[in-house]
Amino acid sequence: MDKLVVILGPTASGKSALAIKLARLFNGEIISADSRQVYRGLDIGSGKITKREMAGIPHHLLDVANPTRKFTVAQYQKLARRTILQIQKRGRLPFLVGGTGFYIQSIVDGIVIPEVKPNWKLRKKLERKTIKELYQMLLKLDPARAANIDPQNPRRLIRAIEIVKTTGKPVPPAGGRPTSTVDVGRPLLIGIKKSPQELKKLIAARLKKRIKGIIIEVKNLHLPVGRQAKTGLSFKRLEELGLEYRFVAQYLQQKISYGEMIDAIQKESLQFTKRQMTWFKRDQRIHWVKNQTEAQKLIKNFLH
Repeated sequence: MDKLVVILGPTASGKSALAIKLARLFNGEIISADSRQVYRGLDIGSGKITKREMAGIPHHLLDVANPTRKFTVAQYQKLARRTILQIQKRGRLPFLVGGTGFYIQSIVDGIVIPEVKPNWKLRKKLERKTIKELYQMLLKLDPARAANIDPQNPRRLIRAIEIVKTTGKPVPPAGGRPTSTVDVGRPLLIGIKKSPQELKKLIAARLKKRIKGIIIEVKNLHLPVGRQAKTGLSFKRLEELGLEYRFVAQYLQQKISYGEMIDAIQKESLQFTKRQMTWFKRDQRIHWVKNQTEAQKLIKNFLH
């Protein structure tokens, strides 16, 4: 079976729950396409699925990286391709599930991700610029990457600029010709359709349910219980991990109040869903669905 089903959509849209139901129906296994769920220990804040929620469906590419080090798209692509081919060899259907557009594109379009070495001279120069200046610079150099990047993360902005400056090439457009010899099969792209109003409610409800757990998680990541302080993540690194981790880290450093933290997480999460949708809307291959029945029908037609 050389086919691949992609379940994508913005944060809090219900991708994991839908994917589990579909994987059960179509003899599938799930490969995560989430740039924070690859890290060990980033569980509640990243919305990582629990063992119980997996309901016996094999899940791959969760907890594969150490959060003290940056995990690159090139590393993800290599692991995901290998995993997809292994699932296909077992005669099962791989489901690539997540909201990280760059991860998904690296697989379905087979784009070659350059392993660019750090350019320390360029980095030093870029570090003197403000976050706004860095984002404007990336917007000119690579609008597609700028649409899906965290604009508040200087480390990611600098790295994206570094890659374009070194290779001289922006990210290829979605749906372009594959530029890799590794073929993971014909993909079916299914997107979960939610209105901005629905997403706003879902994000608020999810945050209310998880916030206590996220605060404890961030404390433990910074200062692991029963271990030396130097083994934990610095507040700087926690802020680089974005969204909940950034604002909870700021709250724990007393840079912002509890109320400001809640408001900032909700606001930034909504901005993030807009960036995700900007990225996805570029891809005309995506079939947008409102429910499981619509998704099932698409997969049945795709497999026969």
